[in-house]
Amino acid sequence: MAQLNGKTALVTGGTTGIGLAAARRFAAEGAHVFVTGRRQQQLDDAVTAIGPNATGIRSDVSDLDDLDHVFDAIAARGAGLDVLFTNAGGGEFAALGGISLEHYTYTFDRNVRGTLFTVQKALPVLNDGASVILSGSTAATKGTPAFGVYAASKAAIRSFGRTWAAELTGRRIRVNTLIPGSTETPGITGLAATPEEAPALVQMLASGVPMGRMGQPEEIANAALFLASDESSFMTGAEIFVDGGGNQL
Repeated sequence: MAQLNGKTALVTGGTTGIGLAAARRFAAEGAHVFVTGRRQQQLDDAVTAIGPNATGIRSDVSDLDDLDHVFDAIAARGAGLDVLFTNAGGGEFAALGGISLEHYTYTFDRNVRGTLFTVQKALPVLNDGASVILSGSTAATKGTPAFGVYAASKAAIRSFGRTWAAELTGRRIRVNTLIPGSTETPGITGLAATPEEAPALVQMLASGVPMGRMGQPEEIANAALFLASDESSFMTGAEIFVDGGGNQL
């Protein structure tokens, strides 16, 4: 039997990279998947790629009115929400001396504010026993030059995961944090100063992984499926590192 048969999932930032891979995996395992994204064409393309069990909603997670629209749509379907993967977010390089208020605000609005209010506004539609998966980063566990604001935002996510797991045990809602290492996604390659420099960036990041390569979105999606499914039924407040050994070796 499919692991998510008959369940309803939401993947924020589900139009590319890890989010799209997870949404496709959830749908393949029987879930109806809501996906959000800020760009309508990318959203339409993602829904096509995921298949008939997908519903796309244009939304920016840092916009609370947009989030209300998302959860109104989920409530209207009448099945509640069994899986929430708060994947939306991102970051940019900026060394300490060059951090601007705009850089700080943009990063924290997407990663911290977006995650906080996505989960808060999901509470009325989350079914008892649901699984919430937060999106962490190995950047929060070790120093990465010029990535301080992003790392701090992801450290906040790790803290949220523990707190919310404790708060939601009464409803049997599990909250776990998925922590990918360097993964070959448009978001990562887009950090290069120019498209021509992207291969060098990928090579540099891969060289820092004990397994000698970057991860693929589908590999992270497999771990997301584990956290979404009943296979992880005795886990909450936990962190899963899918990083080629980068945090352990």
